[in-house]
Amino acid sequence: MSVFSLKSGPASRVWLEPHRLVAGGKTLSIEGLPSEEAIARSLQALPQGPTSWVVDDLWAPSVLLRDVVAVPSSTEAQDSFFRWKFTTSLALEAPFSVQALNLGEGAWLLAGIREDLRESWLQTALRVGRPMHSLLPRWLHLYNRLAPNLDLPGMLLSLCPHPEGGFTGTLAAWGRNLTLLRQWADPADPQTWMDERIAPTAAYMTRESKPPQELWIWGVTAWPEGDIPHRLIQPEISAQEAL
Repeated sequence: MSVFSLKSGPASRVWLEPHRLVAGGKTLSIEGLPSEEAIARSLQALPQGPTSWVVDDLWAPSVLLRDVVAVPSSTEAQDSFFRWKFTTSLALEAPFSVQALNLGEGAWLLAGIREDLRESWLQTALRVGRPMHSLLPRWLHLYNRLAPNLDLPGMLLSLCPHPEGGFTGTLAAWGRNLTLLRQWADPADPQTWMDERIAPTAAYMTRESKPPQELWIWGVTAWPEGDIPHRLIQPEISAQEAL
């Protein structure tokens, strides 16, 4: 199972966020990480066979590395190198399983998940006959979905509601390729996102001669108007996916 698995074949969708677990088109309201029993019950309602998981960005955080001159040649050394870069970039203490994707031109995208959490989900899915075929952070799933239409420089905002109000999430920006990736665990309301997070990112992209032409947003039903035209991504979550 790879974080970035994009192999062909049908799989049942499992969508997991701190406030909901969606499987087979049915939604279970939760608070924080669900128990193994809750996940097993939801998975058992799915057809036997592989499952494709999309999980909250903060449960599977990501790091975009730029200007990587060289990486170790052996697979084992390369894994250790990227795990070290990932954990030091995010100041993590718990062991993480990390996957690396070469974006070209010295750029690498790293995504990771706590090893104990990954193992728990893998074993639960196997136990009920719905093995995990792929696992993606929500922002990357959305980015892949939008990619065929991303002809202009732009930004993607992947949001999750916080129980105390506001939203946590990820802001990704691109020109020709993915250029910038920022994630926030501290919740903020839409206007704060606009003023303190989106506006500085747009200014940076403009200085890099990649001024954003559009802002795609997931996780809200309305958004304040700004200098950059925005589009709300339709909230439907499919029951299956042809990976």
